[in-house]
Amino acid sequence: MRLFEDNVSLNLPEADISYYPSFIDESKADHYFQKLKNEVPWQQDNITVFGKTYAQPRLTALFGSDGQTYTYSNIVMRPHKFTAALAEIKLDIEKVCGIEFTTCLLNLYRDGKDSNGWHSDDEKELGQDPVIASITLGQERSFHLRHKKDKTLKHKMVLEHGSLLLMRGATQHHWQHQIPKTAKSVGERINLTFRVIKKS
Repeated sequence: MRLFEDNVSLNLPEADISYYPSFIDESKADHYFQKLKNEVPWQQDNITVFGKTYAQPRLTALFGSDGQTYTYSNIVMRPHKFTAALAEIKLDIEKVCGIEFTTCLLNLYRDGKDSNGWHSDDEKELGQDPVIASITLGQERSFHLRHKKDKTLKHKMVLEHGSLLLMRGATQHHWQHQIPKTAKSVGERINLTFRVIKKS
C-alpha cells in the first residue's frame, strides 16, 4: 500500500470526497480479487422499482462484525463474519479514516450489463453523516456523481483497480452516485463498500 497522502480531493460543493488511486498495490489487489471472487457467497436478490420486480443487475454479499442487518431498496441482508482478507483491507482503511467500520457491502459486476443505478447511501441505520469507503478490485469502471437539487452539478471519474474512494460529511445528503451500464466489453469488478451501521 502506498502513502496515505497520495490522494486527490474532489472539488465539489456540499461534498467531502477523496480518491486514492493506488491505495492497494497491483499484485496485492490481484490477490484480493481472486480470493474474494472465489470465497464470497455471492447472491442475487430481486429488487422492486416503481412497482416492477426484477433481478438486481449485480451480485452482492454482506459482511459484518456485530451481526447488524442492512436494509436498502426493501432488501434485508444479514452479514457473514469478516474473512481474513476483508479484515486486512478494513484495518488499512481505518488507518486513513480514524474510525472503525462495522460492515462491508460487496458488489460483483460480472460485465458491462451489470450496474448500480442512481442512489445515495443515506439509509437511517448509517447515521447522520455516514462515511463510505469504496474499494475497487478488478475491472475499472466509470463512476458518476450528480447533485440532488442542482442538476447542472455533475462529475465523472474512473475507479481503478486497487483504488479507494472515500465519501464523508454531508456528501450523501446532497449527492447521488451510480455505476452505469456500458456497451464496452469489460471484465469483472468487485466493489467493497465499508460503512458503520448504527445499532438500533
